Amino acid sequence: MFDRITFNSNIMGGRACVRGMRIPVSVIVGQIAHGATFEEILDGYPDLEREDIQQAVEYAAWLTQEQVHTA
Repeated sequence: MFDRITFNSNIMGGRACVRGMRIPVSVIVGQIAHGATFEEILDGYPDLEREDIQQAVEYAAWLTQEQVHTA
């Protein structure tokens, strides 16, 4: 489902990263939350691809899916 999002205990303490690089999903999503464009992120992280950023956003959205539990 998220083939560009990886977890490795030896990289960034096992945090969700992009393609095994030391670029956490949280950094990408945080930059977007503060108004950065895909182009600005790509300029700052030349090893990233547009699809990496898109999937990081999709992964973050997936993590926030609400589940309502009623008594």
